Parts: sequence; structure tokens; C-alpha cells
Amino acid sequence: MALLDDVKSELTAIEGELPLARKAQVSAMIRFGGGLRRSPQGQIVMQVQLDNADAAKWMQANIRELFGHESRILTASHATPNGTVQNYVVLVERGAGALALQTGILDRRKKMVRGLPADVVNGNIAQVKAAWRGAFLAHGSLSDPGKASYLEVICPCPEAAMALSGIAHRLGIQAKPRQLRSSQRVTLKDPDAIERMLNLMGATRASREWTGKRSDGEARGKANRLANFDDANMRRSAKAAAEACDKVRHAFEIFEAEGVQVPDNLRAAGQLRLEHGDASLEELGRLAEPPISKDAIAGRIRRLLQLAEKTEKNLVK
Repeated sequence: MALLDDVKSELTAIEGELPLARKAQVSAMIRFGGGLRRSPQGQIVMQVQLDNADAAKWMQANIRELFGHESRILTASHATPNGTVQNYVVLVERGAGALALQTGILDRRKKMVRGLPADVVNGNIAQVKAAWRGAFLAHGSLSDPGKASYLEVICPCPEAAMALSGIAHRLGIQAKPRQLRSSQRVTLKDPDAIERMLNLMGATRASREWTGKRSDGEARGKANRLANFDDANMRRSAKAAAEACDKVRHAFEIFEAEGVQVPDNLRAAGQLRLEHGDASLEELGRLAEPPISKDAIAGRIRRLLQLAEKTEKNLVK
């Protein structure tokens, strides 16, 4: 959540955007974060719920500057499985209907626009980027680095999801709408597409941080997998060495009991196995006098055990 909050704060700190782009951003924030409501007193109001304080302040300032309406910011908190979440509601009580017309949320017939305003969908690239920025500020989320990658916006209806997906295509990004339980969503899962969208929206610093942490997470994951693999190999090698020691010890007991003469090279190999119970075959080969290969030391131990097995079978007969 900390990274997501940083992304949204960075998006609201962008300077130098032209009025048309800022209007598109306000329109998208209203469409994806709330809309017109009827208050308990029967008054038509506009309220937009956001999860970032900077986004709420940005919207309040731009509603005043661009459209000439005053608003209030209300705070509310609610408990979730991951802890308490703070929400911010930008509330326009006077002139809400006029603001809806100005932002294109209502069309000229004063009917609610189901997707995004036509002026935004057909606008220039700066407006398209701003609309995606507004939708993300209103109801967007971003995966933590190290987890399955996604950038997602929850949409109020299928038409809004289709509109958001459509303007993503204008930016050269494939963003498919999908339905998850009762909600409509537009989701990016490709890490390169996510990085590009963050940059297009204006979160360049957060994009670098997200990409860097994701790469570090992937590297750590690979290192952990290799470490686990090496650890498993070590455990298997240690188990095999312990079993070999037991077999060699049993073989020497048989030879001693029966007075069997064992070839010197086989006896020396068995003795090395007993004296260096944790050593690998390669290490045993280096300890031999003169040093020999691991295949050679393995062959000598194998012939030693075969001799012991043959001796034991003759005893049974």
C-alpha cells in the first residue's frame, strides 16, 4: 500500500498540465470514484471517494479553478483484513448538476454518461493520459514488487471498463476489461506494459522504483530457488554418504569375521569413506594416495561392497 500511495501522490504533483488535460482527469476521477448522489435532505450532490489525501486535495483545487465550484473533503475510515483504511470524500453540495454537465458526466440531455465523456475519449493524447491518470487515482491499484505483477482499475460499469480499455489502446497498450465477481476491472499484467503505463500517466519515479524492486525480487527468488536446490542436493549427498559408511563398516565386519584378504586399493577406499563420512566422492578421490577421480573411488567402494556381499552369500550356503 505504501508504494501505491507514493504513486498516487506523485501523479497529483505533476505540474504544467494544460486545462483540457486537467479537465479530463477530473472527469475520470468523478466517473470512477463516485458521481451524482441524492443527499438525505433530497439535494443532488456530487461525491467522489478517494484513498489518497493528495488526490483529494488536487481534485478540490481543480474543481474550484477549472469549473468554479466549491467542495469539501470529508474523511472516513473502515476496517479491512489488512488493517484500517482511510478514505477521503470530495463533496460538492452546490452546483453539483452544473459540474456534472461541465465535466461531461451528464450529456446535453442531462442523462448519465455510462462510459467516459466523448470529448475525453476522442481527445488528444494528453487528455487520454490524464483520463487514465484520473481513473487510476480514483480506483486503481498496483501489485507490490516480488508478487504477481498487475496494475488494475475497478470500473463502475462495463461501459466505463470498455472506454478505459479503448483509450489504453490509443496509448499503444493492450488492456483487457474483465469481470471479477460483481466488479468490472481493467487489468494490465505484463510488467513491461505496467512500467510503460506508469510512465505515460506521469509516475516516472514510482515506475523506476517498482521496476527495480521487481527485478530485485525476481533475482532474490531465483537465488532462493538455487539455494533450496543446492540445499536439497547437500542433504541427498549427506544421506548417501551416511548410508555408504554403514555399508562399508558392515563389509569390514564381514571380512574380519571370515578372515578375508581384501585388496589394498579397495581397503584404502573403504577406510577413506569411514574416516571422512561427510566428504563427497570427489573429495575422497583427492584424499587418496595417489589422488584419483571420483569415478575411480566410487568404483573401488562398489567393488568392496560387492566382495562383502559375495562373502556373506557364501556364508549362508
